[in-house]
Amino acid sequence: MRITVVLPAKNEEAGLERTLPKLKAGLPDAEVIVVDDGSTDRTASIATTHGARVLSSPYSMGNGAAIKRGARAASGDVIVFMDADGQHDPALIHRLVDKLAEGYDMVVGARDVSGQANVGRGAANAFYNRLATWMTGHRIADLTSGFRAVRAEKFREFLHLLPNGFSYPTTSTMAFFRSAYPVAYVPIPVTKRVGTNSHIRPFRDGIRFLLIIFKIATLYSPLKLFAPTAIGFSLVGLAYYAYTYLTMGRFTNMSVLLFSASVIIFLIGLVSEQITALTYLRSRDE
Repeated sequence: MRITVVLPAKNEEAGLERTLPKLKAGLPDAEVIVVDDGSTDRTASIATTHGARVLSSPYSMGNGAAIKRGARAASGDVIVFMDADGQHDPALIHRLVDKLAEGYDMVVGARDVSGQANVGRGAANAFYNRLATWMTGHRIADLTSGFRAVRAEKFREFLHLLPNGFSYPTTSTMAFFRSAYPVAYVPIPVTKRVGTNSHIRPFRDGIRFLLIIFKIATLYSPLKLFAPTAIGFSLVGLAYYAYTYLTMGRFTNMSVLLFSASVIIFLIGLVSEQITALTYLRSRDE
């Protein structure tokens, strides 16, 4: 199998200095593409010096946009995505590729607790994993890992679904499960990133947290989210009706509102389910 390694990079000169020599030594025949996402440091020149093919953007378009550009340009049968900040060891790529050869279409490097940036992100990622496991019915060890190997032609089916910002791992993983493409997980260690550490911003990351939850649900099976919500509204409405009937002998407007909301939410879920099915049908037809 021909292998292409894609590294999205924004101001990652220090990380590339550590990663690219190891990558060249371990996979001398692999195509290496560094997608320079509007860097203002020496990211592009360092990548060129180490023999990588560089795709440069005049301004930052986002991690997901870099992934899409790299996937379109890749010539390999297998694409390996990894971070350019030095956290992922290129020597571990063979683990992913060997697992892929067993018949899988995507293999993800799963981090353990020590591989999380901090306690907050570790807890958030654990929640994502449990939610995605419930949605898909398959155990998902690390939904947000950026270290993964995929079959190129299958990954390109879903490029139009990938966001330009972050959470491309979430989107691609759920898309593969939805389309019945086998996905496997391989445990990997990660090291501390080179350069400035990222920081949690409660408001921004809280909103992003909620968006990822809804994205997981709507990407796989919206009805699994909408149906329990509708049932919850219906049960609250029924309980409130029982309370008002026993205490006041009447059926109140609030009960009507709750029952109506449950019906509307359920119908929205049905429509969303059909839209999701059509979206994946389009992906397979393209």
